[in-house]
Amino acid sequence: MVGIIGYGAYIPKYRIKMEEIAAVWGEEAQRIKKGLGIEEKAVPGTDEDSATMAVEAGRIALARAEIDSKKIGACYVGSESHPYAVKPTATIVAEALACGNDTMSADFEFACKAGTSAMQCCMGLVKSNMIKYALAIGSDTAQGRPGDALEYSAAAGAGAYIIGNEKGEILAEIEETVSFSSDTPDFWRRQHAEFPQHGGRFTGLPAYFKHVMGAAQALFEKTGTFARDYDYFVFHQPNGKFPREVAKMLGIEEKKLSPGLVCSRIGNTYSGASLIGLARVLDDAKPGEKIFVASFGSGAGSDAFSINVTDNIVERRKEGMTVEEFIAEKEYLTYGQYVKHRRKLKSL
Repeated sequence: MVGIIGYGAYIPKYRIKMEEIAAVWGEEAQRIKKGLGIEEKAVPGTDEDSATMAVEAGRIALARAEIDSKKIGACYVGSESHPYAVKPTATIVAEALACGNDTMSADFEFACKAGTSAMQCCMGLVKSNMIKYALAIGSDTAQGRPGDALEYSAAAGAGAYIIGNEKGEILAEIEETVSFSSDTPDFWRRQHAEFPQHGGRFTGLPAYFKHVMGAAQALFEKTGTFARDYDYFVFHQPNGKFPREVAKMLGIEEKKLSPGLVCSRIGNTYSGASLIGLARVLDDAKPGEKIFVASFGSGAGSDAFSINVTDNIVERRKEGMTVEEFIAEKEYLTYGQYVKHRRKLKSL
């Protein structure tokens, strides 16, 4: 048995409304804004980055796990906005969380699914009994070129999960996981480039939909389950449209999708997106309920998980702020303040 013994999320309090961005860029911007299904997005503070957000999410996960951080045998941080080009984020996070010097630490990068890739590695280490506990985090301060469609969705946030294999500690058992990947260049950022590039509509059909659906079908086949067997669905959410289209393809009711669909209120948090969505579901899920999660990372790949909620969930989630509490705590920025927060004025 292997599963989640503690989880946590972090979302910065700063927000910018889509109307504020669109007002700067004209009529085409209004069209882009309308098609994304995002009302506002989370923006990091001037003193926040992927490392600090990972630490905040990790602290909540530790409080809910009720374990000594020294017992964590691995700390893996997935992101596509690591603070340093050469220097691991994971060692910063592990030190801040007071993990031991013998903790295996490493950074992961696979676009928006780096966090779930870290979870899979943590599962393997724990299930093989190499280590007792492992911490996987997805954290991003997503980038978007001024005026580009990405500027309307690229947001900030983190999700953290502690993996263990003691039945009495597991609040959500990870029944199975699968991956589906291919060389699909729908999104990229070359070395030294300030902002990423994307293939526009190409990022939808041959990228997002092919891989999420591929992972979903593979998981159903491996577990002998069907969409009707799950109580909640969490998909990677680059916008409010794609997850709903996948749900429609799979015949999933809106009531099973909406609890974990938070991008309309905080934007696309990249490596944190599916993990924050899962945290939102775990905040309310009841023992015995079943959760389906599918991440997506451009380049491209998808990781899918079948998760069974246990009786331990009720007591464990009492510590720390919930996702809804983070979403509710907000302070709006003007476009000028947003540019300052995101350091888009390169002369500063």
